[in-house]
Amino acid sequence: MTEQEILIIDFGSQYTQLIARRVRELNVYCEIHPFHHLPEITENIKGIILSGSPCSVRDEDSPTISIEEWRGKLPILGVCYGAQLMANNFGGSVEASNTREYGRAFVDDFDSSNELFNGVSQNSQVWMSHGDTITKLPNGAKLIASTSAVKNAGFVFENEKTFGIQFHPEVTHSTDGVKILENFVVKICGCDQSYTPNSFVETSVAELKEKLGNDKVVLGLSGGVDSSVAALLIHKAIGKNLYCIFVDNGLLRKNEYQQVLESYQGLGLNVIGVDASQRFYAALKGLTDPEAKRKAIGKTFIEVFDDEAHKISDVKWLGQGTIYPDIIESVSVKGPSVTIKSHHNVGGLPDFMKLKIVEPLKTLFKDGVRLVGKSMEMPQHILGRHPFPGPGLGIRILGEVTAEKVEILQNVDDIFISGLKEKGLYDSIWQAGAMLLPVQSVGVMGDERTYESVVALRAVTSVDGMTADWAHLPYEFLGEVSNNIINKVRGVNRVVYDISSKPPATIEWE
Repeated sequence: MTEQEILIIDFGSQYTQLIARRVRELNVYCEIHPFHHLPEITENIKGIILSGSPCSVRDEDSPTISIEEWRGKLPILGVCYGAQLMANNFGGSVEASNTREYGRAFVDDFDSSNELFNGVSQNSQVWMSHGDTITKLPNGAKLIASTSAVKNAGFVFENEKTFGIQFHPEVTHSTDGVKILENFVVKICGCDQSYTPNSFVETSVAELKEKLGNDKVVLGLSGGVDSSVAALLIHKAIGKNLYCIFVDNGLLRKNEYQQVLESYQGLGLNVIGVDASQRFYAALKGLTDPEAKRKAIGKTFIEVFDDEAHKISDVKWLGQGTIYPDIIESVSVKGPSVTIKSHHNVGGLPDFMKLKIVEPLKTLFKDGVRLVGKSMEMPQHILGRHPFPGPGLGIRILGEVTAEKVEILQNVDDIFISGLKEKGLYDSIWQAGAMLLPVQSVGVMGDERTYESVVALRAVTSVDGMTADWAHLPYEFLGEVSNNIINKVRGVNRVVYDISSKPPATIEWE
């Protein structure tokens, strides 16, 4: 995809993907590889970043690699565990710290003449997350940064572009962290920042044309960002030879099937719409266990998709909206090899569908996908769409799913989401929706006693969905939405708001 690349070696840190996203934001291509499954070091690789880790270098079975062959040849930046690993392996000392430093700290003493710290402000705030500390620098290294609690917060090997820092520049709490990464990636490694959304589109379309030729491709659209951007990229390369299938599983949001179809056709895509809602309801009949519902929805989708795909002759390829986090195994550093996750858009294809896979977004993070979509002038209502679970409202209806319950929840959800958009709150929220609970409560409407359903509203803020906080929506807004739901949706007489964060709760209830 690009001539220049930063290699990020993963030792299991929760922040490794964040390092990659920060490097990508600098318009420099990078890849993450687990420490025990490294790629060939080609001339395309301009520098190496060693990630943090939940492990201690003092542990007998801690993850380790040998970097001797790269030292002096490629710039290297060790972050937290990466710095401690270099200290431990090259004659320094790492010990359990008496002052375990987690959270904010301030670099109050650093060598501003060192190229890693060019443009960094005095007393710059950084983010610490370590229980060990470097008590003796490795042989041949000199000190370049300290905090009040951590003397050896940064070092560089003499006459080398090999650096170690005990803080995390990739997190937003490190105020000059992006500047430090920019200094390393652009000034020290010499990357030219040519990896832009426009260049990605141009290169991808050219590669797709060469790979696909005159072959036909079938792709399952979900209405979400990833599959939509993937479809538009492939469409730019092969036009009408791309056949998009959009399945209405009866579990979409209110009027979403028609709205999405119209949006896609407005983009010039060749879209086949399939209303299979009754087929899904039949498959869900009598099921209450969340996993059983997911499996039934997934199995039915595959059957419907397969039926439609077989109506198209001579299809050679299956297009998918797989993105980079889907193929980075989150626990890869704990296993003997890299495990690729099953593709999320289709959920595993039957053996008799012998299609080759094309995944034009597999090197992108979600924010990168949106930037690529924007560069192709994809409408904002698709790009800005909240994530929506594959099983749809099927896992937001707790208990058995029926057409009647779907209609109730669609109406509730529509009032909530429309309200967020009208009040300008939608874009500040990562994900929002409503849950229909298997609970009924007593209420009073007019002079009559009611015994009807309870719905829970859920809205969260997040960067990537891995962690999330409940959205602190204005009370006035919640009150207005609650009144609208109870007054307008027959069958609901109580509305509650979920104020659980992730962890310990998940975003969805099932």
